[in-house]
Formats: sequence, structure tokens, C-alpha cells
Amino acid sequence: MFFLKPNQSREGNQSMDLALGAMGSLLPKLGELLKEEYKMQSSVKRDVGAFSRELESMSAALRRVAEVPRDQLDEEVKLWAGDVRELSYDTEDIVDSLLVRVKGLKPDSDMNGFRELMGKMKSLFKKGKACREIATAIKDIRKQVQDVAARHERYKADGIFANAAVATRITVDPLLVALYKEQQRLVGINSTRDELIENLRLDDDLSNQPKVLSIVGFGGLGKTTLAKAIYDKVRSDFDCTAFVSVSRSPDLKKVFKDILFDVDKEKYLNLKGAALDEKQLIDQLQESLGAKRYFIVVDDIWDVSAWQTIRYALMGNTHGSKIITTTRNVSVSTECCSCNDDMVYNMKPLSDGDSQRLFYNIIFPGDNMCPPELHEVSMNILKKCSGVPLAIITLASQLSSNQQIKPSSEWYFLLNSIGSGLTKGDANLDEMRRILSFSYYDLPSHLKTCLIYLSIFPEDYIIDRYRLIRRWIAEGFIQGDNLFELGESYFNELVNRSLIQPLDIDIEGMQIGCRVHDIMLDLICDLASEENFVTVLDDIKGNTPLERKVRRLSLQKIELMDTQLATRSISQLRSFTIFGPAINQKLPLSRFEVLRVLDLEDCIVEKSDHLNLSCVGDLLHLRYLGLRNTKLLKIPAEIGKLLFLQTLDLRGVHVNAEELPASFVRLRNLMFLYVSGVTYLPVGYRNLTSLRELTKVHFTQDGDPEELPYLTELRVLVFHLPSRYHPEKLLILFESLGKLQKLQSLYLFSDDESIDIMGDWVPSSLPLRNIRLGGWYERMPTRISSSLLPLVFYLDINVHQVRLEDIQVLGTLPALRVLHLLSDVDTATKEERATQRSFMLRADSFPCAIEFSVPHVLLPPYMLTRGAMPLVRVLRFGLLVSDILRGGQWDWDLGIGKLPALKTVWIKLYGEEKTSSRYSEAEAALVRAVPNHPNHPRIMAF
Repeated sequence: MFFLKPNQSREGNQSMDLALGAMGSLLPKLGELLKEEYKMQSSVKRDVGAFSRELESMSAALRRVAEVPRDQLDEEVKLWAGDVRELSYDTEDIVDSLLVRVKGLKPDSDMNGFRELMGKMKSLFKKGKACREIATAIKDIRKQVQDVAARHERYKADGIFANAAVATRITVDPLLVALYKEQQRLVGINSTRDELIENLRLDDDLSNQPKVLSIVGFGGLGKTTLAKAIYDKVRSDFDCTAFVSVSRSPDLKKVFKDILFDVDKEKYLNLKGAALDEKQLIDQLQESLGAKRYFIVVDDIWDVSAWQTIRYALMGNTHGSKIITTTRNVSVSTECCSCNDDMVYNMKPLSDGDSQRLFYNIIFPGDNMCPPELHEVSMNILKKCSGVPLAIITLASQLSSNQQIKPSSEWYFLLNSIGSGLTKGDANLDEMRRILSFSYYDLPSHLKTCLIYLSIFPEDYIIDRYRLIRRWIAEGFIQGDNLFELGESYFNELVNRSLIQPLDIDIEGMQIGCRVHDIMLDLICDLASEENFVTVLDDIKGNTPLERKVRRLSLQKIELMDTQLATRSISQLRSFTIFGPAINQKLPLSRFEVLRVLDLEDCIVEKSDHLNLSCVGDLLHLRYLGLRNTKLLKIPAEIGKLLFLQTLDLRGVHVNAEELPASFVRLRNLMFLYVSGVTYLPVGYRNLTSLRELTKVHFTQDGDPEELPYLTELRVLVFHLPSRYHPEKLLILFESLGKLQKLQSLYLFSDDESIDIMGDWVPSSLPLRNIRLGGWYERMPTRISSSLLPLVFYLDINVHQVRLEDIQVLGTLPALRVLHLLSDVDTATKEERATQRSFMLRADSFPCAIEFSVPHVLLPPYMLTRGAMPLVRVLRFGLLVSDILRGGQWDWDLGIGKLPALKTVWIKLYGEEKTSSRYSEAEAALVRAVPNHPNHPRIMAF
């Protein structure tokens, strides 16, 4: 959150840490205050240095607190840690407020002469005043720091931390309970168990290396239970077997001893008193396994390094042995399955039917009949569980008591408690919370912060990946170089650890968004509330006061009383997010003096009399302003005052709000700008030198494309050209685009049906990965080649005349995943068509393509070659009816058997009316072309 341009790094590359509050970003800012430019008195500098050292000591202590589950911390330590975090927030707010004033007083670069001189004098006067205010504030802050430090010493918290840490290490992993669940609870796994056993036996060649099956999935899905069911079913087929658990803090010597005990009890007893290191234990284990055919389950592996050590002891055997691993981490499962014969199984939730059977087996043993009056509430409870066995068993156990059915009021109470935090005090729910919390406490500090931040979003909410990462950046959770790329790695790691559920995949194979499982959401909401990290208001009635200082506020399903939002507790608000009807109330935005994030996405403000965005210019700390799909009538001119704004999302504002204010060009820290399709850039946009993404802007006839090269950080550019854009300006535009050396995605749209003036131009000599060009080329540009566009994975282009040689050239693009090529209907002569029938793709064509769409290009019927398009899933192209029927309708073969990944084929038939018999014969021939393909792809004429 410090005021650095995106490409600058901060010493240490510290990330925001939940346990530290704002400490991680505060300490570098205190260092900034000591710089010569602030001209502070030496006594003040000494104060800053002294309490910086105090804060560093506190920071170290807080990190140790973060390693201990909260329920194992002494109450005094919790209070002390909370005080330190709150102090760090208050201190950062004060320092930020002063730095914003000082840094925001610099005169604009376009001032000159007398105005520039007067501006500098005014700036110096105000900077001096700000420095005096800093000195006063520093004294107050240091006094608070000393008070908290004294409390730290008084409670002797260090010893408490150490004791708690020891307690954590010796805690028994409750996942082991899954090994001994009653058989009636094992619902819905038999078919999966048998399928996986069959896969394990497919290569029963006793000369093979051990085959590994890795079961991966969200905590509580039943990975251990499934592994144990397979183990029990097949263990008698092997010479020796073992089932061991690794757990979150592995003692690998104990793991090796446990395996040794199971496979060779006599040797284990002989070595029991010996002090052996890991290498010696591995040697003993390999000796015991020797020429035996073994089956070993290694349960609950948390990190790659643990498996890499264990595999040394197990992978030397060549007698057809089998190994099963279970993990919550996709990266670990991938590492376990390093050979071609190995298999990763992604654990799936229970079906609705199996969920119901498991639930009723526990509550209504014997007849499994649910009384009619409890059917609806039971279905709603199961919906919350989303097929997670751990959640189903836990909640069912909560409702079963000595085989007495609890009254419906308790069922509804339990239903309503899910989604507002896990109920504490019940042993079953506490156990489930503890199992889920293992995944949370295993995270590095920066990922804990990023995960718990998701408590801002409502239950079942689809969270857009890009929106989330931009908010993480604005909050200061991501620091260093390449902020967005770091954010993507954080998101991917949460997916890999099965902590968030990915939704949809884009053309790069990246998740478009995610959801948080209801049970996990309850856990992180509890943690967020305990740490005063996020305050969620979703069902409060009446005039409930907000007692604590609110740092991040999420209004979800309610409308607050005016007095609730007028209290002093919200003046320190850093993040304000509104969902749904809560927008229809008076919001005192002007009082949120240190607000960093304001997100109103999907809240319709068009007719709201309560929301006044004219005061947005007073929110000088603002980094993120989300106004997407708000139908905002006018973009406020005051936006130009937000000198530290990083993200501005104006997609979906009112159609008449098409003009950005002239002051907008002062936003030099803006990185992400998203506007509607009719918004124009004002003159002077060259000043936006931090921009990384600029989407859907209009270039006017009067606009200056020569300003574009100044946007040197640009990665994504989506823009629209007006009709009859001046040819000279178009050439300047092309030249300017060539200077954007970091550009990765370019979408160019035009109102003109033809932009033949583009000639042979194609953006090249850039790290381009995504190219979408509106308008039409007369012929395929010769600059489209593997040497000039080696990274392009998406190409969307319109060409009037496409030759088959052009398809061959496109097939050489090494990274191309999606091709959309629109053309005129084929105009080849009969002679040319006869020559083209012999055309075939090269065997190495389109090596990465997953979608090949050339709907108006007439392809020869036998062009597919084995080896070409090995990954393609979707085909769209044109065929002549006569080509299909030429060899007789029963003999034609499309050749799709050569495409192993194919799922769907769309073919445009030409040369006959749809009502003709020949057209129908050709359609029938298409259908007969697919029966023998293992994927049974759909094939359709259109």
C-alpha cells in the first residue's frame, strides 16, 4: 500500500500478513519518513527509529502467534496480539494520511512559468506544515507503542507462545478417526473403490516399478476413507502392506518406522531401541521390502518435500507393487504421479442420493425413514454440505441423540447457523472446524490473508479471479515486482490446496473465478471476525451498534440504520463492499477518510437518491473503485483527485456516461482501467504511465494515437476505431502499437466493414499472446508466422480470401490454442478444387490447438493427418456435399478417428439446398463417421 509504481519493489518484498495487521506495510513507511526529503528534526527521527525497532520486535512475536491455532492460545496473548494489530492499523492510517498530503501536493507536470513557481512555493509551505504534524503524531504513536510493549512484558507472552507451539506439535491428527468409522457410514464409495482397484490392476506386470494412485481433494471429502476401503479390499493380494499417515508437521523418521512395523514387525522390534537417522531407516525399509510385492498407503501428505523423501524408500522395487497417496494439494499429487502409468484421482463430492443416505443412516438408524415434517429442512441442510462427507457426518451427529429425533426447531436452528459461523461448544462441530483449520494453518502468512479476505463475499457467490486479485493489490496484500502475476500465483496456490473451488477455465487453462465451500466460508468468517479483519453484516435487525473499529465492511443482505453507519467505529474503514439491496440507504462515504477499496459492483445506483459519488474525490487513499454494472448516470469529475487510484472499473455504467473528465489524466498510479464500449479517452492520457490494462475505449477522429507509446507498462489493450478513420492516423496508430514492448493482448474493433488499409500489418515483435482484429484483410497477412508470433495462443482474424496454404502456415504457430478465422465463402474454380482435394495437414500441425474454427473455409474431406491437432476438442469448418458423396455415401470417412481429444464437430454444408435429398444423404454420412471414436463426439451440420 506504499506509494510505489507497479514496477518498483519494496525492500524484503514483504506481503500483508493477517497476523501482523498492517505491520508489514507500516515498517517500510516509517523508513520512508526518515528520508532526507522530509527535513524532520533529529529528535523526531530518533523517535521514529526507536518505535520502529519496538514494532519490529512486536512483529516477530506476532509471527510466532500466527503459527499457533487460535484455540490453543492463552487468552491474554490473544488480547495482546489484537491490541498490537489494531495499533498497527491506526498508526498506518496516520502515517498514510500525512504522506498522502505531502506526496499529493506535487504540482502537475503541465504547469509552467509563474504558475509552476507559485505551485512549488505552496507545496513547500504545506509540506513543512505536514512535517510538523508528523512530529506531533509520532509522539502520540510512540506512547501507545510503549504501553503495548509494557503489556507484552507484563504478561510474559513469549513463554506462552512457546508452550502453545509445543501443544500444537503433539496434537493428534483427527483425520485418523476416518480409518475406523463404522461401515454403515461408508456410503457412495463402493463403485469408486472398485473402479480405482481395476485401474491399479491394469498393468499387473510383476516386473514394473510401483504404480502410484494419488487421491486429491478438499479436506473432509473422504480421501482417507476411500484409500482405506481400497486397502481393505486388496491387501490380501500382496506380500506385505502398510497404512501410514504423514500429517501437516511430518516426523519422517516416525513415518518410516510405522511402515517398517507394518511390513516387517520382527525387524522393527529388533531396531526399536536404536537411534537411527532417516537414511538408516530407509536402508532398513528397502531391505525389508526387498523382492516383496507390497501395497502401501501414504495418507495425508501436505508438501512435496515430504513425498520426495518417502519415495526414496519405496520406488526401487520392481515387482508390481502399488502405492496410494492422499493429499489436499494438487501440486503434491502431481509430484507423486511422475510416471506415465501413475494416476491422479480428483475426489468428488457425494451425489445427492448418497448424501441423503449417509445423513439418514446416522440420524435414523434401521429404517432410514425421515418424517415428512423434517424432509424440507433436511434437504436444505444437505444443500449446505455440498456432498462433503465430513460436513454431513458432523451435522447429522449434531442432530442425533440417543436415537431420539430432535425437534424441528433444533433442525432449523442448525440450518440457520450454517452461513453465520460454525457453532462453537459442540464437540462434533469443533472437531470439524479443527480438521478444516489444518489447511488454514498450513498456509504461508500471505496466503492466510488472501484466503480470509474471501469472507467479504456472500455464500455461493461467484468470485471473479481478476476482480479478487486487483482488490488484493489495492489492499496491499501483494507487494514487489509484477503484482498481478504474483496475485495469479496466490490464487492458483489456493486452488492447488483445495481451499477454493475453481469455476470454468479460460482459453489459457486458467480458472475464471471461484467459490468458497459453505463450510470453509463459515471457518474463514469466524477467523475474520475473531481477528477483526472483516466485518460481515448480513442479517442484523434493528439498530445494532458496531462496537469495534471496523476495518473492512461487507454489507450483504441488509439495510443498516443511519445511526449504525454514523458511529465513530467506521471512521477507520479501509474496505467497503456492498451487495444487493444495501445500496438503497444513505452511505456517508465522505466519512471514510482512509478508505482504500470501494466496491459497488452490481448495485444499481441509477435511481438511488442516497448515494452521492461527488464526494469520492475526498477519498484520497482510494486504490480500488468498482462501479461495474451500477448504471451510474455520470462519471464524477472528482475522480481526478484520486492520485493513488490503481483500479477503476466503469463497465456497465449508464449508456450516457461515456465521457471521462479531463482531470482523469492526473491518475498516474492507475494500473487497471475498464470502461464501457462508448467511452472516449481525454487528451493527455499519455500521463497514465502505470496502466497495465486498458479495455474498451474509443479512439475518436480527433484523438491522438501518438500518445499511446507513453503507456509503456501496457499489457492488455482493447479499443474501438471509428468509421472512416483517417489513413494517416491509422498508420501512426500501427507504429505506436509496435512500441508497446510489454503488450500481451490486443483487441482491435472497427465500425468499418473493411479495413483493407491494414494491408499486411500484424502486430509482431511483441510478447503478444492474444490477438483479435476486427475488420477484414483481403488476404492472409504474410507476417503471421511462427518466427514473428511464437507466443500467440488465441488468434481471431477476418480474411476475404483464404487459401489452404494459409491453413498450413497457421498450423505452424507453436503456442496456438484457439483459431477463429472468418472468410468469404470459397470461390475456387473446379480446377483449383480438384487440386485442393489432395491437400493434407502436416503431421505436426496445430500441436497445441483445442479449438479450430474456420466455418466458411471449404476444406478437402481427407485433410486430417494422424499426429495433427492432437489436442483439438472443437472443429468448425465447411465441406461440399459433393465431396462427401463423391465416393458413395457409405464409403465416406471424415478421418476424425485421428483426433484423440475431439468432442464436437460443426460442419457447414455447401453446394446443395437444405431441402434436397443429397443434403440429407450428406448429413447421414456425417453421423456414420463417428461411432468408432472413443469419445463419441457430437457431429452436426449447420
